[in-house]
Amino acid sequence: MFLAQVKGNIVSTQKNENLVGQKLLLVHPIDFEQNLVDKKDVIALDLIDSGIGDTVIVVQEGDAVQQILGNSVTPVNTMIIGVVDNIDISE
Repeated sequence: MFLAQVKGNIVSTQKNENLVGQKLLLVHPIDFEQNLVDKKDVIALDLIDSGIGDTVIVVQEGDAVQQILGNSVTPVNTMIIGVVDNIDISE
């Protein structure tokens, strides 16, 4: 799992039949201080109605996503599983 910031929506009129009606978002990994890390954006399936600018928890592991979706035929390995309300780190 990793933290990410939602950067945008992905619109696709032609896609796998198991993704019809599903929301795809563009996310970018961040650190605990909400600084962008890495140089790559990631496309993630969103079933929890997050939006642009949200800090989210992302899982990027095929077996975990298949368990959440309840099937093994949907071609997804990255999914948003939570919206972060606050990050509080004690030092």
